[in-house]
Amino acid sequence: MSEGRSDEISDNVSTEQEETALPPSAATQADNPATRLQGRRPAFGLSSKLLLLTILFVMLSEILIFVPSISKFRVDWLVRKLEVAEVAALIYSKASTDLMDEKLEAELLERLDVQTLALRSDGQRRLLAMVDMPGQINRDDDIRSMRPTQTVLAAFDTLLWGEGRTIRVVGQSKNGIGLIEMVFDETPLRNAMIAFSINILLLSLAISAMTAGLVYLSLRALLVRPILRLLGNMARFTADPEDANAVIKPSGRHDEIGMTEQQLSAMEMILAQTLQKQRRLADLGLAVSKINHDLRNILASAQLFSDRLSMLDDPTVQRVVPKIMGALDRAVDYSGAVLSYGKAQEAPPEKRLLRLHQVGEDLRDFLDLQPDGRVTFINDIPDSMEAYADPGQLFRVLMNLCRNAADVMRNEAECSVICRLELRAFEEDNETVIEVSDSGPGVPERAKAALFKPFQGSVRSGGTGLGLAISAELVRAHGGTIRLLDRAPGAHFEVRLPKEDRPAPKKNAPVQAVQKILSL
Repeated sequence: MSEGRSDEISDNVSTEQEETALPPSAATQADNPATRLQGRRPAFGLSSKLLLLTILFVMLSEILIFVPSISKFRVDWLVRKLEVAEVAALIYSKASTDLMDEKLEAELLERLDVQTLALRSDGQRRLLAMVDMPGQINRDDDIRSMRPTQTVLAAFDTLLWGEGRTIRVVGQSKNGIGLIEMVFDETPLRNAMIAFSINILLLSLAISAMTAGLVYLSLRALLVRPILRLLGNMARFTADPEDANAVIKPSGRHDEIGMTEQQLSAMEMILAQTLQKQRRLADLGLAVSKINHDLRNILASAQLFSDRLSMLDDPTVQRVVPKIMGALDRAVDYSGAVLSYGKAQEAPPEKRLLRLHQVGEDLRDFLDLQPDGRVTFINDIPDSMEAYADPGQLFRVLMNLCRNAADVMRNEAECSVICRLELRAFEEDNETVIEVSDSGPGVPERAKAALFKPFQGSVRSGGTGLGLAISAELVRAHGGTIRLLDRAPGAHFEVRLPKEDRPAPKKNAPVQAVQKILSL
């Protein structure tokens, strides 16, 4: 039987060692997206978009300004023409009819560039001058009563359809002689408005170009270049995240870009440290697989010798050998589970009804906690207390907790200090509660935040924290919980196991990450 066990232990060791080998870095770099993206610049980048948007917004602003400007230009042009016509009307009204011959009248109409000039006063309309063949009137404008919306519509009406039209305009004279009425060709007004629009357009283009250039240069210095620096740093860090020189150095700016640099620097430092830990875990996985090979062979040999010892008739040997055999069996099973853990293949628990008091006694013998030893072990679990759990996995959980406490208290130099390790169990809310408490110094504050995380939550100086991480995973596989109670003095751990089967929650992300790394 032992020889078969030894053969089973030695099977497939070389295969397991090959599975823990690390992948070549060349393949990783070949698939690295940073290698493909580094140096690539977008054809229409942020700078070009900012330049285009600046020009677009400035032109839009100029258009919004142009609408009231062109309407005001038209009204001002008509008012100036009315003022000149008012002077002519004043001359006509004061001069005698004999003095105003046809030649002088035609010259005045030509200089005024009007076809008809009339004066309205006291309810009467007096025609002062008129060309021989006035055109048909196409539009009437009364400057006195035009609202802003009407002036805007009239301006665009002139721009679009004013070519060759005849317009009649009426306005109040400033000298109080009455209303001035004039009829003239709208084409000169349209031409003046077109020239004004062209000037506005050229001015808008000049303002847009200058504004866009200044905004472009400013935004490029304030935003685009820092963003390109961040992008380049992320590409370099992605290519070699373990290089300490790849971590971005904040520029010291006190704006959002500076805050982004600080956050990116902190994130890259955390990632670099995490990758270093993962690399150590991968190396540890390879080393464990090699050690495991030799250890399992040694344990197989020890089992053979234990079988021979069991054949002796000595009562002491007969009492001790079963405990040695049990310890060796657990060591063999644990050694066999090392590679399974590394490959993220922790066996599901095979639950049985256990006598917890006997589990406590086995812990006493396994940890060599004798009554006259430095650490006093108190098994306060009732003889009738039962638990529904996997025997080997529950023993590993409690052994990790008890061994940590015993190791810490054994290092206590002061003889007067009480070193006591106590194991209790009771039932509560359809759960079996197991408490492991000690009178030691307790869990350090720095370890509480990451208590059940591998390589972070060690409660002992020089420890790795793997024991607590494994214990937490095994308890979760049972559908239970494990936690540190806030009690003093010492450390107080509580394990809760359901009294019936329930779905186990998903694995903790940090532990799962460790398992994946160990499987490399």
